[in-house]
Amino acid sequence: MSPKMQPKALRAQSDPVFVQSLGKAMRVLEAFRDSDAPLSLAEISSRAGITRSAAQRIVHSFRQLGYMRLSDDGRGFLLDLGILDLTYNYLRMHPLIRRATPILQELRRTVRERVDLSLFDGQRMVYAARLQSKREVFFATLIGHSVPTYCTSGGWAVLAMLPDDEVNMLLSAAEMRQVTPRTLTDPQAIREQIELTRQNGHSLAIEQILMGEVAIGVAISGSDNRPAGAIHIAGNLSEWQPEEFRRHVAPLASAAASAMI
Repeated sequence: MSPKMQPKALRAQSDPVFVQSLGKAMRVLEAFRDSDAPLSLAEISSRAGITRSAAQRIVHSFRQLGYMRLSDDGRGFLLDLGILDLTYNYLRMHPLIRRATPILQELRRTVRERVDLSLFDGQRMVYAARLQSKREVFFATLIGHSVPTYCTSGGWAVLAMLPDDEVNMLLSAAEMRQVTPRTLTDPQAIREQIELTRQNGHSLAIEQILMGEVAIGVAISGSDNRPAGAIHIAGNLSEWQPEEFRRHVAPLASAAASAMI
């Protein structure tokens, strides 16, 4: 079994109705997570936790369907445009993203800093909308990029909406790692940030994901009164003092989040 396998896939293995062959095929697609280069069949096989012959058949099928292609140098495989078709359909049919888009655009015009919408997925926050400012690193422009829930402004905001026992469960299961030298990995320090977020109605994260960045996070409530995601507004510490940034953008972010409910 692949060490990269996600918890959802592990649970599915014990489900009698689950289609195991489909699970293998999806693990082939998931093998490209965090890869910076084309993958060989051997690498796909290893990452997906399947045999080389199974990987070969699945890759061939995905190539025929337009979801994978051979790299230009012929030494490995890449995801293909068919994946973007699926992404487009997901984004256009997601009710929160549809409601949020015009609100985020107006918010971006007002604050003139990067505005993101992330969706809550347990241990990670997945970016579903990204409205850039004048300067961004490459990964900060990509929809689908994910960041750890435990050390992000949006993550602290959604955790603040959850009961303490659920917060403790998520933190105990998290793979704590320092993304920057200032990333919080001590559970008690993270709980203190979550409590501050509950008191303030928003989070303030300083250099948790990027050095030089300050970010405000406000949770967005779903129809079940649980956090569905969060708005993030990010600025540069060379231009903003953290408390000045909070005073300027937190009320605007909170108003935008309320308008999405």
